[in-house]
Amino acid sequence: MTFARPDHISDLDTLPRMPAWVTSARAEALEDVAFLSGAALNHLHLVLGREEVPQTLLRDRLALRAAEACMVFSGRPEREAELRDAIYLLRPGDLPGPAGETYLVWRRAVERPVSIKTLARAMPAFEAGQIAAWLDSGKGAPVTRAAMVLEAALTEAPRADVAALILADAALAQALGWDHLVPLLAPCLKRAYLRKHGDDLRLACHRALVSSVIEAVRQAADLERRAAHLKAVVPKLRAKGAGDSVEMFLTRDAMAPSALPLTDRAARRLCDRLVDLGAVRELTGRDTFRLYGV
Repeated sequence: MTFARPDHISDLDTLPRMPAWVTSARAEALEDVAFLSGAALNHLHLVLGREEVPQTLLRDRLALRAAEACMVFSGRPEREAELRDAIYLLRPGDLPGPAGETYLVWRRAVERPVSIKTLARAMPAFEAGQIAAWLDSGKGAPVTRAAMVLEAALTEAPRADVAALILADAALAQALGWDHLVPLLAPCLKRAYLRKHGDDLRLACHRALVSSVIEAVRQAADLERRAAHLKAVVPKLRAKGAGDSVEMFLTRDAMAPSALPLTDRAARRLCDRLVDLGAVRELTGRDTFRLYGV
């Protein structure tokens, strides 16, 4: 699959829109669905090349989405809010619990350039050699490669849904020439689809990618606008260290005031000021133990 970047793309004020025929088409045959997923991935490739999109933040938010999907797979009740609490309110020495650990695995998988070392760090339960062998099992076009890796991992480790999905996304990223893993398959693959094989699994992956990429592009456009506004309000901030705090907001899905490089009082005041300016949102709806994000 060859990706082209139009010369005018950097001159656009907003992200290019996904073609309507991709978002509205209802294809059934494998070849037709594969064509749609290829078009969607091509569009996402353009988005991932945009400097205006906070790429680290986008990957972190997609990691949260993937972790939430894995909670559904496992029958656990935790969703977005509980996953955030499990990680961002974690105190030194505390354990994140099963839900928080799943979210951590996804976050570790996306925060560094994709490699065997990165994946082994994210999934210490599996040896680097095993991870490399699974990735090498994928051949052919990007989505076919991802589906083959997914099938190979689940055949050998049937209960390792999270690891298999991460490896499939890693294989997809490598095949497309992306530096980092972008969580795409987990959010739109139903658990039953993970038990499919061959062409049936490929078809399920193609369909999942069309839906997932559409949502990823929507989130990228939203984050591009929010990041631009956050950067624009920096001159209005008087707190020493406000600039560094803003940079942290642009790399993480959520932030507790205590994590900012400020005193507790200054951090809370900065967060409240950013909310007043419409630059960040309070994510919990609570009066205490609040979390903030772009």
